[in-house]
Amino acid sequence: MNVGILYAGSDDRAGEMIPELLRALESSGVAAEVLRVPCDPAKVDYIVHAPNGPVVDFTPYTNVKAVLSLWAGVEDVVGNETLTAPLARMVDPDLTAGMVEWVAGHALRHHLGMDAHIVNPDRAWKPSAPKLARERKVTILGLGRLGSACARTLASLNFQVSGWSRGPKTVDGVRCLSGDGALLDALSGAEIVALLLPLTSETENIMDAEAFGALAPGATVLNPGRGPLIDDGALLEALDSGRVGHATLDTFRTEPLPPDDPYWTHPRVTVTPHIASETRSGSAADSIARNIRRGESGETFLHLVNRGAGY
Repeated sequence: MNVGILYAGSDDRAGEMIPELLRALESSGVAAEVLRVPCDPAKVDYIVHAPNGPVVDFTPYTNVKAVLSLWAGVEDVVGNETLTAPLARMVDPDLTAGMVEWVAGHALRHHLGMDAHIVNPDRAWKPSAPKLARERKVTILGLGRLGSACARTLASLNFQVSGWSRGPKTVDGVRCLSGDGALLDALSGAEIVALLLPLTSETENIMDAEAFGALAPGATVLNPGRGPLIDDGALLEALDSGRVGHATLDTFRTEPLPPDDPYWTHPRVTVTPHIASETRSGSAADSIARNIRRGESGETFLHLVNRGAGY
């Protein structure tokens, strides 16, 4: 009998995601049928899920062995009381590579001061060389899979990299700090900070006025993580005062970002439309198929969410 897999992602991704799922499952040796809503809930063994898909109430799916998220972030589903089956985050190499490239690219942009040369209407000749990377302090908030990968990459470019996480972590070449008492120490004097924390009640508004005040004057803030990690009012005040020199933001409390949001027109803000770490169908399907094969073999699922921690 075929394994029943309910695709419960967005309709606009179904045309590319479902064929990739079937390919990956066949390659993994799993005989499967991909279902769509509506279907017989009793036939569903696994749910491939995104919060913008059609499944909000998991109650009817009594035979489900696991819910496999298409997104790295699970804050929109982890608190769903109808979800009692194991929940796995999306972890795949292409998603990680996308995040590393976005963070490294924007860090280098601000490190090198590229904007002054790209936009130079006065044709000013100002031969002022930037610091070397080894002289630049960078802090990564969040040392999970994505944050650790970004921290290692920036350290390999010779930046002085510090990382902070809620619990102890070790990353080669990175000064690692943890716990609430070490947050301001991690941020102290940082000239570039990248936010890669999960969104929980403990991390919401973690970048507040006090946190911005700990940064080096004119620091750059990169947020490819979650919009609510930032106290927006505090960031705008820090930008207006010059305490923060620039913010490159990829995630926001409301998405798409409303046309009248002040971030669009602020001269010290760059908006990117939540593109830093996109789920790519091919590699995502491979990760999902690997977990389903494990489930069918009686092995422990990979990347399970800790419901108490929220990630």
